[in-house]
Amino acid sequence: MGRLFGTDGARGIANRELTCELAMKIGRAAAMILISDEKKRPRVMIGKDTRMSSDMLESAIAAGLCSVGVDVLLLGVVPTPAVAFLVREKGYDAGVMISASHNPCEYNGIKIFKSDGYKLPDELEEKIEGIILDEAAVPPVKIGGDVGRVTTDETFLYSYIEHVIKTANGDFKGMKLAFDCANGSASVTAPEIFTSLGAECHFISYEPDGVNINKDCGSTHLDALRKYVVDNGLDAGFAFDGDADRMLAVDRDGNIIDGDRVIALCAKHMRDKGKLKGDTAVVTVMSNMGFFKFCEKNGILCEKTIVGDRYVLANMLKNGYNIGGEQSGHVIFLDYANTGDGQITAIQVLNVMKETGSSLASLASVMEVYPQVLINVRVSNIGKVRFTEGDEEITKAIESAEKKLKNEGRVLVRVSGTEPLIRVMLEGKDEKLIKKLGDEIAEVVKERLI
Repeated sequence: MGRLFGTDGARGIANRELTCELAMKIGRAAAMILISDEKKRPRVMIGKDTRMSSDMLESAIAAGLCSVGVDVLLLGVVPTPAVAFLVREKGYDAGVMISASHNPCEYNGIKIFKSDGYKLPDELEEKIEGIILDEAAVPPVKIGGDVGRVTTDETFLYSYIEHVIKTANGDFKGMKLAFDCANGSASVTAPEIFTSLGAECHFISYEPDGVNINKDCGSTHLDALRKYVVDNGLDAGFAFDGDADRMLAVDRDGNIIDGDRVIALCAKHMRDKGKLKGDTAVVTVMSNMGFFKFCEKNGILCEKTIVGDRYVLANMLKNGYNIGGEQSGHVIFLDYANTGDGQITAIQVLNVMKETGSSLASLASVMEVYPQVLINVRVSNIGKVRFTEGDEEITKAIESAEKKLKNEGRVLVRVSGTEPLIRVMLEGKDEKLIKKLGDEIAEVVKERLI
């Protein structure tokens, strides 16, 4: 994890940590790293989510890019995977998405995509950080006619919408579905995508006002969707996050189907159809123990990476696998997209429901979920550094918990890549025990790192 970039771009409280000045510098530095000097008039597209600060940061990044001679296309409000798709589809040199994903409205972030539609690898982010923080290179200053210009074209979004619709195997007539758009980017795409596929569609939290993004809605707050699905007798519900790159589902009884179960049911269906490449699914170390047991039982191989969908993707690309993702709902179907796409994920789940004639609850039952406790401890920036360097007392607390769990569970304590948090996660068959042990570790983390 770098000095500016975490596991999913640069992120912080807008106008305090992620300032306009920093955004402008990121634009300039990214242009230097990503664009060949041979191009006289390079082109970069910028998308954004619905939070209030996105307009402000969009202007700052665009100004930084134009100052070094880059022409900028403003896409308007779009999902993050739309930028990943369009930058390659339309032949642009780079793409920028302004979003803090599932975080509250006061946060914002900057994600950068190369011309091939993939997120920047760590080494390129480090070069950008070097230009900004260490003045390793000086961005060129353009004047006169060499200054970049800004244009707007929101019609590009329709190419992405068409692409997502084409991932459906026919229509979904007869299904009754709800979609929680998190008052974010999916608000401008989900109604058109899913109504065109023939289902009876209900949409909630799709009226963004700049501050209600992710507020008591979306993939991190599922209670409203669960209640809506049950109260209206629907077949399933799908919740996206603020930039629509992740999705969690609920079945007709309001039970939550997380990313692990989505990957499990889709991977099994793909394997049954002979479409699961390498008979392998790629997940992170945060996946539930039940997922690994599911893989063993069903003859599916499992690759584990560190946390971050970029690392899942890197493994998939290296080894030729076509499904992977995270428990949080980032799921990558490499046959259709080169990043997590919540709306494509929802369609793939619906494809399985349609082709098998099974309910979502029945499909998700292929995987048993082991009890899990996740405690987020807010720490200082210095505390995050101290944790990565190794703290003796925290290490002792973790080792003590592992001994008490024996082989009936596991402990994972890690730094958040997107927030000032240490995440304490325990799994095991004894829910009371893992809760007790989790609280004990969290207390030690608070004492040592706040």
